[in-house]
Amino acid sequence: MHPQAFPLEPIEKASIDELRSLQLKRLQSTLQNAYAHSPVYRAKFDAAGVHPDDCKSLSDLAKFPFTTKADLRDSYPFGMFAVPREQCARIHASSGTTGKPTVVGYTLKDIDTWATVVARSIRAGGARPGDMVHVSYGYGLFTGGLGAHYGAEKLGLTVVPFGGGQTERQVQLIQDFQSNIIMVTPSYMLAIADEYERQGIDPKTSPLRIGIFGAEPWTNDMRVAIEKRMGIDAVDIYGLSEVMGPGVASECIETKDGPTIWEDHFYPEIIHPETGEPVADGEMGELVFTSLTKEALPIIRYRTRDLTRLLPGTARSMRRMEKITGRSDDMMIIRGVNVFPSQIEELILKRPELAPHYQCVLTREGPLDNLKVVVETTAGTGQDSTEARAAAKLLQHEIKVYIGSSVEIELRAEGGVERSQGKAKRVVDLRGK
Repeated sequence: MHPQAFPLEPIEKASIDELRSLQLKRLQSTLQNAYAHSPVYRAKFDAAGVHPDDCKSLSDLAKFPFTTKADLRDSYPFGMFAVPREQCARIHASSGTTGKPTVVGYTLKDIDTWATVVARSIRAGGARPGDMVHVSYGYGLFTGGLGAHYGAEKLGLTVVPFGGGQTERQVQLIQDFQSNIIMVTPSYMLAIADEYERQGIDPKTSPLRIGIFGAEPWTNDMRVAIEKRMGIDAVDIYGLSEVMGPGVASECIETKDGPTIWEDHFYPEIIHPETGEPVADGEMGELVFTSLTKEALPIIRYRTRDLTRLLPGTARSMRRMEKITGRSDDMMIIRGVNVFPSQIEELILKRPELAPHYQCVLTREGPLDNLKVVVETTAGTGQDSTEARAAAKLLQHEIKVYIGSSVEIELRAEGGVERSQGKAKRVVDLRGK
């Protein structure tokens, strides 16, 4: 374990009472701001028969209506903002792959708050003064690249603003510049590791010491596989553009036991995904966030669709969330059985003949849904070899036994599954085509 090189902020070790009292003060101010300055929130609160003055305790938040992606799309582009557009220093937006993009705005103070929580996340991940951070998250409207960039700069580190793609050059610059930290999606880290091997360099000998991975669900088995292959510490950073961007929560290197939520800025709840009722800490459900310090786009009870549970703090006094390994909108229902890509990933990672590059392809035959898992064999294992075929048979059997769904396995040679340079596309749904 590396010594903590940067001092913690006092709030990271504050007592629970101190934290809750700060949260309530900030929550009341956020609700007032949203009601007074965002016509969309005012209409939502009025329709639900609630007023910011009704919030006397943190538990009163449950009286307020949820915010969903649909609210943001319906008020496209700037309808939910609580400041005039002219006061926004920056605009980000989601990719909009499933309709209109969701647009988020930031005042200069919001940008500073965001940089602060990302700096805190990088420090929690084990950064030391003098480290160089190679940012391979996409820059542009996606919040990953600039979010990571501003946070690393705020911490006083050297930033290499590379972005996605040009994998060969990424490896060259990591080696030449001797970068210590990489911030990237876990699936693209695998592509970088493949490129190291293609160049005849053992990935373990890279100068990288820490990988801060986010933007897509990944399992603890994937963590072990990356750490072993790259010889690094792999920590999980969590965020979503609607709430702020990366840095809503992040794992501490001392414990690696799920991201610590920076609760002085983001108030978490877990609700029952169907009823919307809050559930107790420790119970599984859908994660909901309320921003406590955002000016341009306050977000009240935003339904993330991420499934997790809240756990007590360990390395910090703030609560942790269990690692996100499934999203309710990633869930595939195959003949009545709920299946998550992460469950399949765990089983693939147990087979040394198979590479962690895979896709779940959904098709429909008449009234029945079929799932095909397309997976690559590892370098040196031919896709038609006896070993590969045996591994596919075993994988098929384990998916049936542990997940309860019959699937077809299609083996492809190394490079046969399309590499993602941003978020991995794990589910390909061809049922409506």
